[in-house]
Amino acid sequence: MVRTEVKTVRRWWVLAVVCMAMFMGVLDSTSVYAALPAIARDLGFTPAEVQWVITAYGAAIGGLLLLGGRLADRLGRRMVFMVAVAVFAAASLACGLAATSELLIAARVLQGAGAAVMTPAGLSILMNAFPNGRERHRALGIWGGLGGTGASAGLLLGGVLTDWVGWAWVFYTNVPVCLMVLVLCPILLPESPRNNQRLDLPGSIVATSALVLLLLGLFRITEHGVDLPAAVLGTGAAIAAVLFVVVEQRSPAPLVPMRIFAGRTLVGGNLVIVIAGVSVDGLLIVVTLYAQQVLGFSALQFGLTMAIMTVTSVLGVLVGQHLVTRSGFRKVAGEGMALLSVACVLLARLRPEGGLVEDLLGGLVIFGAGMGAAFVAGQIAALADVAEHDAGLAAGLEETSFALGTTIGAALASAAAIGYATRASAIEAPVVALTEGIQFALAVLAGVAALGALLAVLLLRPQQEQSTGERMWTS
Repeated sequence: MVRTEVKTVRRWWVLAVVCMAMFMGVLDSTSVYAALPAIARDLGFTPAEVQWVITAYGAAIGGLLLLGGRLADRLGRRMVFMVAVAVFAAASLACGLAATSELLIAARVLQGAGAAVMTPAGLSILMNAFPNGRERHRALGIWGGLGGTGASAGLLLGGVLTDWVGWAWVFYTNVPVCLMVLVLCPILLPESPRNNQRLDLPGSIVATSALVLLLLGLFRITEHGVDLPAAVLGTGAAIAAVLFVVVEQRSPAPLVPMRIFAGRTLVGGNLVIVIAGVSVDGLLIVVTLYAQQVLGFSALQFGLTMAIMTVTSVLGVLVGQHLVTRSGFRKVAGEGMALLSVACVLLARLRPEGGLVEDLLGGLVIFGAGMGAAFVAGQIAALADVAEHDAGLAAGLEETSFALGTTIGAALASAAAIGYATRASAIEAPVVALTEGIQFALAVLAGVAALGALLAVLLLRPQQEQSTGERMWTS
């Protein structure tokens, strides 16, 4: 009954509802960047501490997304999706009302937890509404495209809201959208059957611990360089990651069954998403530093500058989605990642006395196109051939890859930029030292994106194999 219902034209309304929630979550995750200086000023964050406004949200998502996908499979996708949207709305309201830095961080963790369940539940609803093949590719292309567009548009919206009505409205605007989604869900979304599979809480705890330890290690490096505590935190993260694999292999109902990684395309797609996420949020954090602390842009000027990426990311998604069907995952993902690397190299020439046209424009245009193409190709590759009973798992894994990439990217880039600048400031002016730190961070991101291009070529299937696989599936 469920499958018959969503084969009608209503499946496009299903897509509209889940994309509305996803777009809001992505919009929120990036609109905060433009508001960071105002938040730091009003709530008393130090330059190192303010990054937790970003990473507290990302760590909650990265650690809980896989559990969110399993919750959707076990308890029913529509019900879980609606509860998660309600939690996200309440947490957004709490973020806007936060009067201290501690309250804001706590609310961001709760907001991330809501998004961690909302996103895979919505994506698994979408995957089961569309049959495998061209229509699912199209739907996933729209989903992925809105993600890239929302990430760029959030920067503009955050700048407008921060300058005009205050940073709290970056969070308040989520509430009416959430309420609209909650009204539409019972009308448009089909319910899915529940299952009695156990939830792997130990696996979720270990996965979250690994991510938090890694982030703490990166922030320790930001403030103090590579010292003994940073090494201990990094070692702890590695041990937790290995422990996660051990726990999953022994669990009767693993959070991530190792069999899911037997598909080379799924692995390649998720790696592309992780590395693209590192590149994108890494770039966002260092361009935020450059525009607002070196060039002195206001939040609105920064948002308008980053709107350049919005336009080219939309074009990258549209062209990339079309080319995936014709040329395959490998070509589009590889070329998209290569564009990200080239853009970071161009942006690494930033100067302390620079400006929008001569220092930012070209790199942002190229970066937006590469971002759109890489994300849409990686996402389609990670989800295209997944069986229905693994929909929640694959959706959670793909979104976890994105959350891990973006969270690690923001932490890695800020650690590289601020750590380098701190050491250089002993002999150079602060603005010059910060600019050199940003240049160093962009060079690191260029290398990361180049690695992503190589992995896309090595792991993703060529078009001939892809077409054969689709014919076998449909027969």
